[in-house]
Amino acid sequence: MVYIHVKKVRGKKYYTLRMSVRKGSQVITKDLCNLGDDVSKIDLDKLEKKYKDNIRKSYRTLKNFLDRNIYLEKAKKEKLKQDSHLSKEQQSEIKAILLHYKTNFLKLDKLTQEEVFDNFILNFAVNSTSIEGNTINLKEASDLFLKEKIPKNKTLREVYDLKNTKKVVFMLKEKSPKITEELVIKIHDMLLEGIDERKGFRTHEIKIFGQPFKPSPARYVRADIKILLEWYNKNKTKLNPFVLATLFHHKFEKIHPFSDGNGRTGRVLMNHILGLAGYPPTIITKRFRDDYISAMNAADKAITSGLLNINSADYGKLIDFSVLEFKGSYWDIFLV
Repeated sequence: MVYIHVKKVRGKKYYTLRMSVRKGSQVITKDLCNLGDDVSKIDLDKLEKKYKDNIRKSYRTLKNFLDRNIYLEKAKKEKLKQDSHLSKEQQSEIKAILLHYKTNFLKLDKLTQEEVFDNFILNFAVNSTSIEGNTINLKEASDLFLKEKIPKNKTLREVYDLKNTKKVVFMLKEKSPKITEELVIKIHDMLLEGIDERKGFRTHEIKIFGQPFKPSPARYVRADIKILLEWYNKNKTKLNPFVLATLFHHKFEKIHPFSDGNGRTGRVLMNHILGLAGYPPTIITKRFRDDYISAMNAADKAITSGLLNINSADYGKLIDFSVLEFKGSYWDIFLV
């Protein structure tokens, strides 16, 4: 395997093209060449010509590393306002993604953008529904979306779960509607079409088995959603859009306004908030489901002081988790 090794000397980064080979139980490393101290001047195409046999299998990994670090260095040179919810490093990581998205990805031809977004929807739909128990995997979902091939031994609920998610995400991308109470209900109803006949906000009490938090009482659901939307409109120009979307998602889940489909609706809304602010979407992966639930539960202490509380200490764990997922999904999917 070939990779770029980073070494810090007196606070300055130096880069080396390094190869590692496993021999038995040992891993032997060898430096192929020094790459200097400026990541933006590393020419991967030239390196590929010189070390073709070594680099070919690792090309995408190397490109991912270079693009991430080049844009990260650009972001660090910008003057970023202090943010009580984000560390300097996190601000730079998010800014690097935004810079790449606007100056690189959105400059690609429309067909390529559409192909990448299709891949995003596939991954988002599978992960978001899997968190709630859907068992259709990535390959089966791909066949469902591209070939209308219904996976064997899966329920119609699982099939509708994925198809509805795709339909909703496309609708929001094409129309970019403002976030209103009517839109929240519409998103939920579209997601649950063919799955659950209960439309609109719940009018009964619910208990989330295995979860410590208590949702809003049924009689206060509509009022709490109104409070949340007022909070959103008040803070959409004050909070970092990523922080805004993350906090909105948590507060929405705390209200739990529907009988079913709250998590799926909340994750779609989170991405819609990012999209309206000009940010790329994110994916919360099934792989880290336990970490996700743990981070959401940890943020519940913010609500003990009221639905509108945005205390950075209470939301620290959730923000940290969300930033990691944002970085992972963006550079994996939108780097072309």
